[in-house]
Amino acid sequence: MNLKQKQQKLELIAPAGNLEKMKTAFAFGADAVYAGIPDFSLRVRINDFTDAKLKQAIEYAHKLNKKIFITLNIFAHNRHIEKLPAYAKKLKKLKPDGLIISDPGVLTTVKKNWPAANIHLSTQANCTNWQAAKFWHEQGVKRVILGREVTIDEIKEIHRKVPKLELECFVHGAMCMAYSGRCFLSKFFADRSANLGDCVQPCRWEYKVKSTKLKAESEKHFINPNGNNEYFELVEEEHGSYILNSRDLRLIKRLGELADAGVSAFKIEGRAKSAYYIANVVGVYSHVTHNMQHVTKSEIDFLYNELQEKLYHRGYTEGFTFGNGKMAQNLAESHKKCDWEFCGQVIGIKNNEKTLYKIYIKVHNSLRAGDEIEIVMPFYDIIKMKLEKMVDAKTGEELEEAHGGQGKTVIIESDVEIPEFSVLRRKI
Repeated sequence: MNLKQKQQKLELIAPAGNLEKMKTAFAFGADAVYAGIPDFSLRVRINDFTDAKLKQAIEYAHKLNKKIFITLNIFAHNRHIEKLPAYAKKLKKLKPDGLIISDPGVLTTVKKNWPAANIHLSTQANCTNWQAAKFWHEQGVKRVILGREVTIDEIKEIHRKVPKLELECFVHGAMCMAYSGRCFLSKFFADRSANLGDCVQPCRWEYKVKSTKLKAESEKHFINPNGNNEYFELVEEEHGSYILNSRDLRLIKRLGELADAGVSAFKIEGRAKSAYYIANVVGVYSHVTHNMQHVTKSEIDFLYNELQEKLYHRGYTEGFTFGNGKMAQNLAESHKKCDWEFCGQVIGIKNNEKTLYKIYIKVHNSLRAGDEIEIVMPFYDIIKMKLEKMVDAKTGEELEEAHGGQGKTVIIESDVEIPEFSVLRRKI
């Protein structure tokens, strides 16, 4: 890295689908989170944020000297614009650290009602060239979240041409098969608009050929996508066909190159993902982001493998940024199988008279006495232990097993202090 970038603080931004996931993200090293209410955010389902909860989230973040960015990134219709002035005035009072916007009408309305707002341009706006970046900067945008379609060389040129503009890019998570998310399949199939935050991800569905009477020119089960004799094979396995199933983005080994290119903020996708996903991915990327000058190749290789082996994913790709403009698809399966299961999260800790720690765990999936587990702690420390004994936190009854569907909190004892928000996993 050059001297300028070494001195610059890189920012890691994590998704916050709810308050608890936000707290997990901060515990595992995120500098900032992004969140929003369903009315104006591109996450309608699996999003329980309200105005009151946003207030709590902003206050919590600021107590930790962390940042929170509010998403207003839908493609707004007239009905949204009508409600927006009142909401912009509410946000002004709540004092988030920035607003993420994609629509010019939303930008104009926000600036009118909150002139001093810190505006970030959403990736949904498809900013992929320096002239567009310059245009948005002149409209008062302080940071552009670049489209995933931008290559590393294009990032360098954008930074060179518009040096005062902050650049942010996605480094991990799901990739959309439409251009930066501008997809209409969900609306067509399920009457849920992806562009209003309600995508059902039909690109991940299983598709099968219904008719067996095929014309001679299509009997090979090939689709010609562009009319130039380059054929796309329609692969079918026992569960169906995954013809639009992009691999997930993973740039953990490329963060230094992105920083040198002018990127100052790394973003993780996944507001609908679990607290376990947040803890692991944020922990991995935080370790590299905040130790850029000192992290070793062996450490990065270890973290790279953690993302490979300990999480569900669709296979990984370096996307368009380092992939020569090609989209990598997983045509063989909907996702890669994972041998590890999320089984709990630490929600509290107490000392007892025996100098052991009582660890309070909210159970996810299942926990059984005798399980060999791994506990992933903030700053991505991992300890391994055998679960010798656990008791019900309410009744004190010793349990042989507990399940997430029961709403159980259990207590285990440990001679190691295990911080709140740590996550437990076991091999299955």
